[in-house]
Amino acid sequence: MNGRTIVLDHIGDREAAAYMIDGKLDDLLIDDLDAPRPGAIFRAICDRPLKGQGGMMLRLPDGEKAFLRYSKGLRPGQPMLVQVTGYAEGGKAVPVTDRVLFKSRYVIVTPGKPGINVSRQIEEEQRDRLLELAHGAHDTEHGLIIRSCCAAADVAEILEDIDAMNTLADAIMAEGEGTEPEALTEGDGPHTVAWREWTGRADVVTEAGSFEHLGVLDQIEGLSDPMVTIGEGTMFVEPTRALVAVDVNTGGDTSHAAALKANLAACRALPRALRLRGLGGQITVDFAPMSKAHRKQVEQSLRAALKADPIETSMVGWTQMGLFELQRKRERLTLTRTLPEGV
Repeated sequence: MNGRTIVLDHIGDREAAAYMIDGKLDDLLIDDLDAPRPGAIFRAICDRPLKGQGGMMLRLPDGEKAFLRYSKGLRPGQPMLVQVTGYAEGGKAVPVTDRVLFKSRYVIVTPGKPGINVSRQIEEEQRDRLLELAHGAHDTEHGLIIRSCCAAADVAEILEDIDAMNTLADAIMAEGEGTEPEALTEGDGPHTVAWREWTGRADVVTEAGSFEHLGVLDQIEGLSDPMVTIGEGTMFVEPTRALVAVDVNTGGDTSHAAALKANLAACRALPRALRLRGLGGQITVDFAPMSKAHRKQVEQSLRAALKADPIETSMVGWTQMGLFELQRKRERLTLTRTLPEGV
């Protein structure tokens, strides 16, 4: 199987989507049946401030708890609209933000942030055309972001998306008042997220059983092995309760340049390894021993690799012990928590 392929299927009773490049699994989305999806919007009720953490605990429906990272100006019992930003670690509250947005394939509507913006990835001539189009179609106080895939999109589809997201935003933003928590949107499932985010040219396979026929299940099973072959050596990616530990080794290569080659290869492979396993939070990388003079080159390689990764990741920097730290958004469940038993 050559080229790019999007495979939409199910694993057990869970919706799933896989993105393949030349037959190799590059991205994976599997629905979770037990936790709110990222992007879901709730009317939450402020419960109690956590003064030590500077945040506020919120009540969601069915007794579930959420955590908002600030509490200034909020009072217990106050209703507010919040949106789920990621998955909670075991036993912790659902992370949310009060900066609600409505995201689709072509546009993002941003209530409370007026103005129309166009993705910087779109060329200037097209930007002007899309701005003119948006100004004619977007007549609300909400903000609007034109996404990069609009550069090659049909005008009618863009206009339809603007209207749909504005209508949804108007309806949801009117639901902020109330004395009880309520789920207002459930968030997008893997098939919708795949349509929304995987916008490049690709073949789309939707037949039931495609994960098995195209080897997706075999590659998912291989992700349980912490070892990642990186061509210039090996890399071990192992989650612990506190952090994700990454260890880079040169293998059998004992040449002077072995460590730098292995570390650069690890930088290129790391985003995919984390993405497929659904790993986030604190990432600590133990690169193969190298000269401090090579650190800048390794940082540049890692920054370039992360720039192409869809999940927000911050490069924190080097520790005194020579480890490199990253902070990665928890947009997905870890693979072991996502898969049904036996897969």
